[in-house]
Formats: sequence, structure tokens, C-alpha cells
Amino acid sequence: MSKIDVFRALHLRRAQGDPLVLPGPWDAASARAFVAAGYPALATPSAGVAASLGYEDGQTPVDEMFAAVARIARTVDVPVSADVEGGYGLAPAELVERLLEAGVVGCNLEDSEAGVLKDPQRQAEFLAEVRSTAAGRLFVNARVDVFLHGDGDPERAIERAALYVAAGADCVYPILAPTDLMPLLRSGIEGPLNALARPDGDGPSPAALGELGATRVTFGPGLQRRATAALREIAAGLHGPVPPGSAG
Repeated sequence: MSKIDVFRALHLRRAQGDPLVLPGPWDAASARAFVAAGYPALATPSAGVAASLGYEDGQTPVDEMFAAVARIARTVDVPVSADVEGGYGLAPAELVERLLEAGVVGCNLEDSEAGVLKDPQRQAEFLAEVRSTAAGRLFVNARVDVFLHGDGDPERAIERAALYVAAGADCVYPILAPTDLMPLLRSGIEGPLNALARPDGDGPSPAALGELGATRVTFGPGLQRRATAALREIAAGLHGPVPPGSAG
């Protein structure tokens, strides 16, 4: 079975409370660590990768992002999906080509730009072109940014999701959707549903999100930020006590 077939299969027939949990590696070392822990697939976060490369979220040059994603994908044997933000202005054919060259089996595509929601019809057309060009070789996760940059209306999120599913999106991701709205979103959205979890325990666990209707759970840049915080703590401890009379 190919990696894309494996990845698709991981989204199917999930038991309630047992979502597909996809850690987000930001470099090759973190990818290896997640695979060693037993995760069957990974999903890179654009913000986490950006931080590892020294950029703010949304500021990573396209060539550096694809190079980083390619390093992660070739480091591990499991399927890898990549968050490629809004597609970096690439035409669908070029975007698909670069994703396949990077060795990934899927992608996240946002439906906002510079903090403003895109026209949903145009976004649906874009997704349809990506899906058609990929010809089954990519799993498309369509992000819905109504709760991030819109008015937070769940019906508006469901409407946008319906357009994207009709366009061929394999999964829908209403990022930052309030937990209490998950059952409503689940009832109104066809197919796999992606939910965001916080790895610091401040919020529902992946299993709890699964009980509410999530098919798969990702963490955005949360894991990278938690690892960085741990590294800061370790680094601070390396100094040891400051000798008397020292200038520090």
C-alpha cells in the first residue's frame, strides 16, 4: 500500500473517541522522535517550521518551507502532510508539483489571507483545481478560518466547509472552533473533521475531541513551542549558581 493510501485509510472508520492524532514536527529530529513514539503519520505546522528556520509565522520564503518539509518527509517512513499556508500564491499545478517533489502525501490550505477570509467560491475553485491536478496523490485538508479571522458564526463555517467538500477536499479543519460547537460542526460537515488540541493540557484531550466528533487532531505549533520552552528551562539551569562577586 502506498503512503497516500495508508494516510487515507487512517482517516476512515475511526471509532468515536479515537481520532487520528498527528503530531507536528518542525525539523527532522522532531519527526524521528514522533515516529519513535509510535505515531503512524505526521503533519507539519507552518508556524513551527517557520520558528525552526528563524522566521515569524507566515514569513517563511516558499523555497525554504518546501526544503524544510522535504527534509522531514525523507527522514521518516510514515506519511507526512504539510501545512503550506494559503499556497504561497502558486498556481495549483505548481503547488501540487512542489508538494509531490517534497515527498508529502497531503497538505493544509488556509481560506484566509493577511487576516481576511477569502471569497469561499474562489477558494472552492482553487481547492478543486488542486484536487484535480493531484489526481488522488494528495490528501487535501481545507482549513476554515471563520473562528480565527471571521465572525465565529458556526453556520458560516458549515457553509464554507460544504463548498470545500463539494470541491473535493478530503478533510475540513475549522481551526480554533470552540469546543462546545464541535457537535454542531460534526453534524453539519460531511467527511473527516480536523480539530486543534493544546499539548499543554489546557483544553480537551485528543480523545475528548474525538468524543465530540473530531476525526483527526493536530496541534499547530504547540509542540514546537512547548519543546522550546523546555529547552529554555534546561539552558537556564546550565548556568548553575552565580559565584559571589561575579558580574553575572
